[in-house]
Amino acid sequence: MKNSPLLGSTSIQECSTLVELLRRRAADQPDRVGYTFLTDGETQEQNLTYGELDKKARAIGASLQAMGVRGERALLLYPPGLECLEAFMGCLYAGVVAVPLDLPDPSRISRTLPRLQAIAASAQASVALASSDVRDGHLAALRKVDGVLDIGQVKWLITDRIEEGAGENLVDAEITEDTIAYLLYTSGSTATPKGVVVSHKNLLANMAGIHAMNEHTPESVMVTWLPLSHDLGLVFTALVPLYGGFRYVGMSPIHFLYKPLRWLAAISRYRGTVSGCPNFAYDLCVRKVPPAERAKLDLSSWAIALNGAEPVRHETIERFIEAFGPSGFRREAFNPSYGMTQATCSVSFVPVSAPPTYLRVQKAALERGKAIPAAPDEAGAITFVSCGRELPGQRIAIVDPETKLEKQPCEVGEIWLRGPGNAVGYWNRPEETEELFHAKLADTGEGPFLRTEDLGFLKDGELYITGRLKDLIIVRGLNHYPQDIELTVEKSSRAVRPGATAAFSVDAGDEERLVVVSEADLGGASPADVVGDIRQAVVEQHDLMPHAIVLVKPGTIFKTASGKIQRRACRAAYLNGTLEVIA
Repeated sequence: MKNSPLLGSTSIQECSTLVELLRRRAADQPDRVGYTFLTDGETQEQNLTYGELDKKARAIGASLQAMGVRGERALLLYPPGLECLEAFMGCLYAGVVAVPLDLPDPSRISRTLPRLQAIAASAQASVALASSDVRDGHLAALRKVDGVLDIGQVKWLITDRIEEGAGENLVDAEITEDTIAYLLYTSGSTATPKGVVVSHKNLLANMAGIHAMNEHTPESVMVTWLPLSHDLGLVFTALVPLYGGFRYVGMSPIHFLYKPLRWLAAISRYRGTVSGCPNFAYDLCVRKVPPAERAKLDLSSWAIALNGAEPVRHETIERFIEAFGPSGFRREAFNPSYGMTQATCSVSFVPVSAPPTYLRVQKAALERGKAIPAAPDEAGAITFVSCGRELPGQRIAIVDPETKLEKQPCEVGEIWLRGPGNAVGYWNRPEETEELFHAKLADTGEGPFLRTEDLGFLKDGELYITGRLKDLIIVRGLNHYPQDIELTVEKSSRAVRPGATAAFSVDAGDEERLVVVSEADLGGASPADVVGDIRQAVVEQHDLMPHAIVLVKPGTIFKTASGKIQRRACRAAYLNGTLEVIA
C-alpha cells in the first residue's frame, strides 16, 4: 500500500469518524484543492479546498444545531455539484443523519416525484437542505406540475443564505464510530427503495479497504460523473479522495450522458488516474465518441478504470480497449469490481495492474448450478468476468440460500459477506435487517453475514457474479440469467436500443414463462420483423420460447439513477398494462 504522508501517520488511521478526518485534512492541508467541479462539464471550474469545505460544513452544522434536529434525518436536495458535499458534511458535523437524493425530474414527474415522497416518508425526515435555486426554482416548478410537493412537514435550511461566520457557533456533536452517518436509499432494482443505515465505522472501514486495494497516493486524481446519491458516487468517487488526500474532479451525469466525450476529455486534461462507472457507460463512449475525437485524447494516466454497479460484460471491455487503446488506454487499467450499498460500497477489486480475467463455462452445467470451464471450441459457452478478491478484513462466502451451507469452489450460490464494512441494516425494517444482515451458516454458526441476494461463485479465490437471486428465471427446472437473455436480444436486431432491455418471468398458468421488453428505434424496420428476430435469437441461444416480446418507446424503460434496468418495475408495468408500447 502506498500511503499519503498523513495516511502513514496515526492522525488519519486513528480517525474514527468522517468528521475527524475532514478536520484533520483542514488543519494540516487547509489550502489544498480537494474538490473541483466542472459546472459546464468541460472547462468552467468550481474549486473547494479542505479548509473551505470544513468552514462550510461548520456553518451548515451550526445552523442545523440551532434548529434542534440532532439525530434526525435530513433530505439533501441539490443538483450535482459541491453544494451537496458541503451539506452532507454539515449534517455529519451536527450529528444529523444525511439522506442524499436525486432531484425529481420535471419531465418524468410521475416516476421521480413518488420516489422522493416515499423516501421522505420512510426516513421520517424533519429537515430538508437545499440551495435557494432549488427551493425557489426547481421545486417550485414541480409544484406547478404536480400541484403539491408532499414530502412531509419538514423544516427548510437554505444553505447558500447562511451567514459567513455561522460556523463559530458549532458545538461538538460528540459523535462516535457507531453514530449513524447517513441513510442511502437503494436503487429499487428489485424492490421498493430501502434506506441502508451506514455508520462512521462502516464508512471508514470501507474507505480504508478501497484505498489499500487501489494503491492511491496523494498524486492520484479521481475523475467522475457519478452522483452523490449513489454509493459508488458518494463513497468511491467523493469520500475516498478525502481519505487519501487526493484530488476529485466531477461533473454532472447529464453532461456526461449528453456528450460522453466530456468524461474522457476530463481524464485526459486533468491526468486522471482513477475513475469508474457502470458497464453501460463504457459502451456509450464507444458508440458516441468518434475516431477523430479519440485521436485527441491521452488516456495514458488512467490506471484504474472501475467497472461495477451492474453486470460486467467482457464484450464491453474488449470494445473499449479496441476503441481507446490508440488513445493510450491500457488493458491493465480495467478493474471489474463488485459492491453494493448494503456493504457501504465496495466488496472486491481486481489487483492494480492486473488485466481482466475471463472464464468460459459450460452452459448446461451452469443451469445446474456448477461453473465448469468450457473447451475453447465449445459452442454456447457463457463468459464471466472476474470481479477480483475481497477487501482486507472482508470474507466472501458462497452459500446455498435454502440450506445455508457453504458451497465449494465453482459451485453457484448466494454471495454472503462478513466484515466491518457491512452496513448496520435497513432503516426501520427490523425483520428484513435480521434476515439479510445477521445471517449465520447453518453448520458452524459463523456470522453475522450480509446476504446480498446476488448469485456467484469463487474460483481460485476470485469472485464471479452470475446474476440476481430474485431476478433468476427458472423455466422447466433450469436457471436462466436475465442479463444473458438481454444481451442476446440486444444483438438480435439493430432496432433494439443497447442497454434498454428487460427480461423477466411471469406466471402463465402452471409454469413460469419468459417476457422480453425492449426499447426500439424502428427507423424503417417492421415491428413484426424486429420481434421475429428477437424470438429467433432467444430460442436459438437459450432454448426458450418467449411468452411475450414487447417493444416500447425509447427512454421509457424503467432504470435506476445509475442506469441499471429495473426488471421488477418493468414486470409490474407489463402486468398492469402501463408500458408505452409501440409493438
